[in-house]
Amino acid sequence: MKNIQFKKKYGQNFLKDDSIPKKIVAYSEIPEDTLVIEIGPGTGALTKELAPCCKQVIAYEIDDSLSPILADNLKMYSNIDIIYGDFLTRNIKEDLKNYSYSHLYVIANLPYYITTPILLKLIEEHISVDKIVVMVQKEVGIRFSAEPGSRDYSSITVFFHYYFQLKKLFDVSRNCFVPKPNVDSVILSFTKKEKQLPLKDQELFFQLVRDAFQYKRKTLKNNLKKYDLAIIEQVLSRYSLDLSVRAEALPLEIFVELSNALA
Repeated sequence: MKNIQFKKKYGQNFLKDDSIPKKIVAYSEIPEDTLVIEIGPGTGALTKELAPCCKQVIAYEIDDSLSPILADNLKMYSNIDIIYGDFLTRNIKEDLKNYSYSHLYVIANLPYYITTPILLKLIEEHISVDKIVVMVQKEVGIRFSAEPGSRDYSSITVFFHYYFQLKKLFDVSRNCFVPKPNVDSVILSFTKKEKQLPLKDQELFFQLVRDAFQYKRKTLKNNLKKYDLAIIEQVLSRYSLDLSVRAEALPLEIFVELSNALA
């Protein structure tokens, strides 16, 4: 890796411990006939472990200067397509039309600075992913999997728990990377729920949750002024709650019920 010019603007931290990609793939339990999306393959450390275990890998890499390295490191595999460009601006559904598969997985060591936008893109663009296995900053992982009532519980927590079962797989030390980041990492799995709570209006649900958490220290009465507070109060009263409660106290089920009552 000594010949690589690391680009801070892309949040590049490449794995130097070969055991970590192997462990990620083993924990991912990839079925046959699976298409795997990888975001930010870097030098291909994880990509070359994924290729023998799935039907096809599509790897999105924003840094096209890595092209010669990836071409050399992955030359023995015929089932890897590298797409050079920004994953966040790609039409992923259009890209997927070029492939046939039975399962869709996203497995990646995500750049810390765009972890949340990448995961939200998969949800908001209705990419039908069966499982996501990603490495994220440890503190971010805690926020994603937080429970109601904790200070780390947020709108993003609610969104992820609506669609997925979250599970922490294992920790990864900062010492496993070049250059060494200032934080440790964690591997999380997001497995698509077979049955989701019924929603009348998904857009309303997303907006309601975002608004409820807009100012963390404010109550629902203050954060949800633009909604029908009488309806909200009626739903909350079923759970012995009122408008003085903060969003961080509400579990997913109550947010869904509030959204459906307002729809």
